Amino acid sequence: MPPRNATAAPASAESCTLYVAIEISRTSWMVGIKSPVNERIGLHTIEAADVDALRDLIERHRARAEQVLEREVRVLNCYEAGYEGFWLARWLDGAMALETVVLDAASLLVNRKAKQRKTDRIDAKKMVRALLAHDRGDAAVLSRVRVPTVEEEDRKRLLRERQRLVKERTSLANSIKALLKLHGIFDMQPRSKDFEAKFANAKTAYGAPFPPRARQEILRIASRLALVEEQIAQVEAERDAVMRSGETVSMADAPQSSEARAAAKIAALTRLKAIGPNDATVLTHEVFYRGFRNRRELAGWVGVTPTPWASGDTRRDQGIGRDGPAWIRAQLIQIAWRWLRYQPDSALSKWFNERTAGSRGRIRRVMIVALARKLLVALWRFSETGLVPTGAKLV
Repeated sequence: MPPRNATAAPASAESCTLYVAIEISRTSWMVGIKSPVNERIGLHTIEAADVDALRDLIERHRARAEQVLEREVRVLNCYEAGYEGFWLARWLDGAMALETVVLDAASLLVNRKAKQRKTDRIDAKKMVRALLAHDRGDAAVLSRVRVPTVEEEDRKRLLRERQRLVKERTSLANSIKALLKLHGIFDMQPRSKDFEAKFANAKTAYGAPFPPRARQEILRIASRLALVEEQIAQVEAERDAVMRSGETVSMADAPQSSEARAAAKIAALTRLKAIGPNDATVLTHEVFYRGFRNRRELAGWVGVTPTPWASGDTRRDQGIGRDGPAWIRAQLIQIAWRWLRYQPDSALSKWFNERTAGSRGRIRRVMIVALARKLLVALWRFSETGLVPTGAKLV
C-alpha cells in the first residue's frame, strides 16, 4: 500500500492508463471512465454492487484501448470511503489485480458558490479529474484512505461492540429509571443485584400498588438489561485475554504476526498508570496500527492540531481541526484527565499544572486538549520504541 499522499504513478503513465471512478449509492453505481484513447469522460450506470457488470465494463474499455494503442493499458480505480467499507477495493485487488485509490470525500475541492450542483454524474466526473491530477503528481488534490487488512479491521469489532453494548446498557437503565420516577420511586438502581427483589415489593409514592402494565414493561427491560450486562462481561473477558496474551512478549521480541504485535502493544500500554485495558485497546486497534510517519501526521489524523486563519492583516486561531473520529478525541480527553490524577509527577502533568496555575473553567478545558495531544504522541512513541514518558510510573 503506497503512502497516503504518494502519487500512484509518474505523469508519463497517463497516456496508457484507464482511469475509473465509481460513485457508490444504494440504488445504482455511476462509473466514470477516462480512456487514453478518448478525451471525454464516459459515464455508465450499473446496478448497485454488480461487480460482474463492473468487471465487464472495465475489461471492455481496457481491451479497446489496448487494441488502439497496441500496448498494455494500466487501470487505476477510485471511489469514496463510506459505509460500504473496503470490500470493493479488496475485490478489485483480488479478482482483477487492479490498483484502487480509496479517497476521503472531504478532501475533494468544491465550488464555494452559495448553491452547489451535486449529482452522481457530476461527482463521478469530479473524481475522475481528481484521480487524473493525483496520478500526474499533484498529491494535494485528494487524500488517500489507508485500506486496513482484514485482520486489522476485524480486531476493531470487539471494542466497537463493547461501545454499542455500553450505550444500550445506559439507555435501558435510564428507561427503567424513567418509568419508576413516573410513580414517585427514586431510590432504585436498575443495575444493582437486588433490583428485582426490591421491585417485587415496590409500591408507588402515593401508596397504590405499582400498575401492572408498567411493572411488566420494567421486568422485560430488566431482562434485556441483564442480557446486555452478560454480553459486556463476555466482550471484556475476551479483551482482557488478548491483553494477557501479550504480557509474556515484549514489543521488541514480538513475533511477526500482527495479532501478536498488537497484543504486545496493548499489554505494554497497560503497564503505564492511568492507562486501562480499554484505553490501550482503543489506541492500539484504532490509532497506532496505521503506521504514522511522524507526530504531526498522528495528531492531524486524530484532529487535535490547530487550524490557523491568516489573510492579510487578519490573524486568528480557529481551534483544533477535529478531522478524525470524535469518539477517539473524547477518549483521549478522558485519558488526559486520568493521567493528571494517576501520574502527577510526570513531566506532562507538571507542564499542564504550570500552564493552568490558578486557572479554572474554560482555560483548563482548552489546555486539556493540548495535554491530550502531547500525551498521544508520548504514548505512540512508547508503543513503538518503548520510550517511557518522562517521569511516568509503570505498574
